[in-house]
Amino acid sequence: MKVRRILALINLLLVISVTAPAQKQTNDRARWFTDSRFGMFIHWGIYSGAEGIWKGEKIRHNNDYAEWIMYRNRIERDEYLTLLDRFDWNEIDPEQWVILAKNAGMKYLTFTAKHHDGFALWNSAASDYNVWNHSNPQRDILKELAEACKKHGIRLGLYYSHWIDWEHPYGWNHAMELTGIAPEKYDIYWQEKVIPQVRELLTNFGDISIFWFDMWIHHSESVVTKEQLLQLKSLIRELQPDCIVNSRLGLSIEEDPDIDFKTLGDNQLGRTKEEFPWQSPATVAHSWGFHSLDNQWKSTTTLLKSLINNVSLNGNFMLNIGPRANGEVPYEISQRLLEMGQWLRVNGESIYGAGAFDLDKELHDWGKITCKQQDGRTTLYLHVYNWPLNKQLTLTGITTKPARIYLLADKQQSGLPFEHTGAVTKISLPFLQPDPYISVIAVEFGQYPETIMGLAAQTTDGGFALRPDNLLKSDGKITIQRKEKYGTIPEFIAITQNQKITWKIFVDTPGEKSVDISYSCQAANPKGSLTVRSGKTELTHRFVNTGKTIGEPNENWIIDQFSSFRLGTLHFPEPGFYEIELEATPAKKEQFDFQWIWVR
Repeated sequence: MKVRRILALINLLLVISVTAPAQKQTNDRARWFTDSRFGMFIHWGIYSGAEGIWKGEKIRHNNDYAEWIMYRNRIERDEYLTLLDRFDWNEIDPEQWVILAKNAGMKYLTFTAKHHDGFALWNSAASDYNVWNHSNPQRDILKELAEACKKHGIRLGLYYSHWIDWEHPYGWNHAMELTGIAPEKYDIYWQEKVIPQVRELLTNFGDISIFWFDMWIHHSESVVTKEQLLQLKSLIRELQPDCIVNSRLGLSIEEDPDIDFKTLGDNQLGRTKEEFPWQSPATVAHSWGFHSLDNQWKSTTTLLKSLINNVSLNGNFMLNIGPRANGEVPYEISQRLLEMGQWLRVNGESIYGAGAFDLDKELHDWGKITCKQQDGRTTLYLHVYNWPLNKQLTLTGITTKPARIYLLADKQQSGLPFEHTGAVTKISLPFLQPDPYISVIAVEFGQYPETIMGLAAQTTDGGFALRPDNLLKSDGKITIQRKEKYGTIPEFIAITQNQKITWKIFVDTPGEKSVDISYSCQAANPKGSLTVRSGKTELTHRFVNTGKTIGEPNENWIIDQFSSFRLGTLHFPEPGFYEIELEATPAKKEQFDFQWIWVR
């Protein structure tokens, strides 16, 4: 009874009530986008015929983006067109790309209608440099793709290279950094090709859900003017007001709130929760266009983790396919997409329409959390990357008791046993994980759950790892030194004067717990000391010179050594919240490099 009263009082004082999660900066146009979460990118064009090699020479850049071969290998326009001789126009079937997207669980696709080479993949009246004029029999690939998207219920997005065009004499070519181009000449390209072609794309192919531009720098750093970009955006708003536009138009979301979503860098995953819609464009291997020498294949598990990571931070994931000249999607890509689709058929509830929860994304070592609200209930989806060996999963930071917990793969939704104490929920798991990639546990609440922030979570093996990145507070300014030397020098806090650092944990199993600390001290005869305390108990330790070690054999790689020391035990008399304080007191001119405290 006394414990319950204490817990209730602590909860009343410390629990932070939060409102329902929502991407507050999402406009009505983009709501379908944030519900969809998963889409396909398609890079296909003349460059697909080169397969990353021109006249026996690999593309001249180590980034190996095969779609850049015209520029990198300095191929003239007419010679570049000879690559189309490798295309079998009777074999190419864009509908198969759409079917693959649907089977992969993707809700939309974005197609490279015109890439930097300036070649239009539709019958463009604005430029004869298009697929209709250079295919036999004549094909309008985009028209066929648009019809297939409509048939199979996949939203169509279009990639259009507006800034760069290697074919038009006045389009931007990076070689112009040597010569420059007069703004009035660039505007000829803009008004003669960009505006008419975008008008065609918005007029002749039905509903366009996304216009995806690819200027990865701000307009102030380019030849494009803000007025030209606003002209282009106004055309989209006029002809298809429901079409969403990405930040690579060249206007940032901060500069123009009418931009619908932010595009991260190539293969850049989300790191923080955002309130506006955003998306990562990503590849299954490395190159976007098909490259015959590409072998950097990501596993299905890696790709699923990328998708889950983004959704857990309110983001989307758009995964690229680079078909060959005959339209064939490489097996390594199609197989992974189909495996992702199979996973989504079981676990898609945790992705579609889901978003971020309030807890820190790195709080738990077992995986990520996504959240969804429906019919007054809130469901948290625990994506378990590593099935715990002890068959027990600990959820930290939520003070509301769940209504029920079950495996998402269990059609019967049979409840999993669990215990909830204060801010910890311990879930008993079956011996076998239900999914070979990533298993998902649904945790249902009758209302939006209350959380307490700033806790250091229990690890999978039942301890508390108190690190620089999960501390609660410090009594002075601290600087976290990031990893160096490929991680052989770990992350640490350099302390040269008296410093107190505090963490907060919730202990659900009281009693004695051992305490270890890891640090580096290079003083020849250290005089400083440290104290670790919690409640009425404390442990003291005199600094020890930890010496040097070899970070990498045979490379004269000498680094400061971080060593761990057993300090003793701390007593936690009852379940509840506890603060653990480290007080470091280095002597004059001494440096104490703190790495971690381990409590278990």
